[in-house]
Amino acid sequence: MDILLIGGLWLDGSAWDEVAAALGPLGHRPVPITLPGQGDGSTSATLDDQVAAVLAALDAAQDKVMVVGHSAACTLAWLAADARPERVAKVVFVGGFPATDGGTYADFFPIDEGVMPFPGWGPFEGPDTADLDEETRRRMAAAWVPVPEGVAKAVVSLTDERRFDVPVVIVCPEFTPAQAQEWIDAGDVPELARVKHIDFVDIDSGHWPMVTRPTDLARLLAEA
Repeated sequence: MDILLIGGLWLDGSAWDEVAAALGPLGHRPVPITLPGQGDGSTSATLDDQVAAVLAALDAAQDKVMVVGHSAACTLAWLAADARPERVAKVVFVGGFPATDGGTYADFFPIDEGVMPFPGWGPFEGPDTADLDEETRRRMAAAWVPVPEGVAKAVVSLTDERRFDVPVVIVCPEFTPAQAQEWIDAGDVPELARVKHIDFVDIDSGHWPMVTRPTDLARLLAEA
């Protein structure tokens, strides 16, 4: 199966290199996506541009695909399911949840000259970064790309209720499956409250398992 891999804020397609290398021998075709504005040199990209890039990769596949979104890009994966519900076999959310219709994509940190740069590690101290040593932090931050304002502040539009028929897997890194279920039950993730089939998978990592546990993440994706 083709597995589309979509990184969250500041990540380009290379963030998935080790996961992709492990998925191939497991019988799948990994398709890491470098999103417009996150690795192609553009600072004017919009969320629509990023959705278009994901859909282009999806449409290039011969059969149904599994779409994997990490962190903020869980919303991008869900937008793909909304746009092509008949072509998406499964959506996997890694360390995040999709935004609701009418919500903003990722307006989390200050904008500086039209982009949202990585704000430093301060906001992520705790379970998110517990498995990152100083060298890994330095290497990650040096590779990351500021996110265009047109992506971060975009309004999410979901239109096709067939998305709720697409099976979902939630990979839980810095939170537990029990916590994720509690948040859904409490109404904190309205989109997932309406999904007909959800599975939860635990992985013992911080927020970036593609960096710290790539082989284990690849195995979990293959099993999914």
